[in-house]
Amino acid sequence: MNVERRAFLANAGSALATLCTSSAAGGTVHSIENSEDEMGVLVDMTQCIGCRLCEYACKHANGIEAGALESYDDQSVFVETRKTSPTELTIINAWPPTGDITTQPSTAQSDDAASQPATVFSKFNCLHCRHPACVSACIVGALEKQPGGAVTYEAWKCIGCRYCMVACPFQVPKYEYEDTLTPRVVKCEFCAPLQREGKAPACVTACPRQVMQFGPREELLEIAHRRIAEHPGKFVNHVYGEHEAGGTSWLYLSPVPHEQAGLVKIGATAPPMLTESIQHGVFKYGLPPMLLYGALGATMFLTRRQGISKTQDVIVDDPAAEPAHHVEHEEPAPVKHTLKTPGVAALTAFTIV
Repeated sequence: MNVERRAFLANAGSALATLCTSSAAGGTVHSIENSEDEMGVLVDMTQCIGCRLCEYACKHANGIEAGALESYDDQSVFVETRKTSPTELTIINAWPPTGDITTQPSTAQSDDAASQPATVFSKFNCLHCRHPACVSACIVGALEKQPGGAVTYEAWKCIGCRYCMVACPFQVPKYEYEDTLTPRVVKCEFCAPLQREGKAPACVTACPRQVMQFGPREELLEIAHRRIAEHPGKFVNHVYGEHEAGGTSWLYLSPVPHEQAGLVKIGATAPPMLTESIQHGVFKYGLPPMLLYGALGATMFLTRRQGISKTQDVIVDDPAAEPAHHVEHEEPAPVKHTLKTPGVAALTAFTIV
């Protein structure tokens, strides 16, 4: 490979690295401006009886086989803690998990803390963070934060890196490992199509006890704090999701500490604010990759083979030997069309993509 081709590859690599780091470190979370009309859902866990009709409605809304409605009366699902999956985008858990499936848990109807039930039912799905880590981690923009609050996913953009699964502090996104041809990352999308029609999410509409209230997030926060003030002892004096992970669209009122109801204890700082501040500092203006490839290019330039003349004198130290003679050295012929090779064409196409 001659110097020209080396220089081309070095420049192409530098451009590719700069492009990739610009995509990854570019304005993702910091460019998100949460709308004043951002929507949310307030969940009152003191009212939930674990009927699981929200699970049934969620599957129907997302085109997932839901099975018979009667099957959701099965209380055995509460024996162990469940997690979301590609076929279960929202789930109800009992806290603590109950081994006695014949006992029908009571519900909280009184403001007296002593009357609170031993079992608390907690609905869990994607919380739709205000500054979502999954969006920040996605290097191709398959996940996107909508102005209304929903974090949506476009499968055609996804490359299956699953960085979003690692980044999510709530461990929500799931991968369709069983689909070998067209696997997707799957999670609740806040019924974004219904919201665009001015409708509430399917799970909210299906709830027979109005456990969930859909509306502007700021209004829901006012309602939540008012309920806490009006019913001392009924709720923990904290609205989960107001500040957790930078704030979420789903807000929870609970009669017990939220960690005891299966919600992750997490700080108020959004994870992307920590990771992106480091990432942007390191890759600002693409200087590190340019410096790296510049150093590599300089090394190749300084260590390149110097041109060898066709004839070189061979010096013989022995005085009795014959006079110095010339030894012919054939110089390698230059490669014709140095930039028109399959490798260069592949690298060029990859850089453009």
